[in-house]
Amino acid sequence: MKILIGDDHVLFREGLRRLLEQLKEGASFEEASNFDELLEKAGKGETYDLVLTDLRMPGWPGFSGIQDLRGKQPDSKVVVVSASEAHHDVRDALEHGAAGYIPKSSSVKIMLSALDLIFSGGVYVPPTVLRESGETEVRVGAIPPSDPQLDHLLTQRQREVLDRLREGKSNKQIAHELGLSEGTVKIHMTAIFKSLGVRNRTQAAMAFPQSHSA
Repeated sequence: MKILIGDDHVLFREGLRRLLEQLKEGASFEEASNFDELLEKAGKGETYDLVLTDLRMPGWPGFSGIQDLRGKQPDSKVVVVSASEAHHDVRDALEHGAAGYIPKSSSVKIMLSALDLIFSGGVYVPPTVLRESGETEVRVGAIPPSDPQLDHLLTQRQREVLDRLREGKSNKQIAHELGLSEGTVKIHMTAIFKSLGVRNRTQAAMAFPQSHSA
């Protein structure tokens, strides 16, 4: 596994590298201390399995930077690792193509679990962001067996949001029914679209046949 780490704090990069060595034995690493250097290394022809980027490091062009990284590394998982846990930062990162958003406050166990989820095809959203609106779990699990194709893609809550989307309900209606804020529903929508490989609500509704219980 080849991993590219972008962060302007050398101690954090070193710590992250040691952590990721637990994820995959024999992993190789490249590091960058600013966004320009990160983008340059991403575009040198080397293919990385994972690109980790901080937000607002020197040279950070805004969230379009995530799209720039994906353009250089189309087959890589681009993941944000940031001190920010703001709703809008998480949503913007996912909307611009990030495969996940891991707060720097995360424990080693959570960070490794998040990366496992991302490599299995899911999208990691930090529980600390969703908990403000009543969410407590953001992980793979509890998917109804009637729709096994979604087993490793969506959380139970994301499946509940998707079912209501299929019923033609607005974000406001979904938020009311599930006891969430509209901001949290939007984050779930972004994660659902990315997990299913679709771009809008109509495509998401048609991505898998809707299951019906017997």
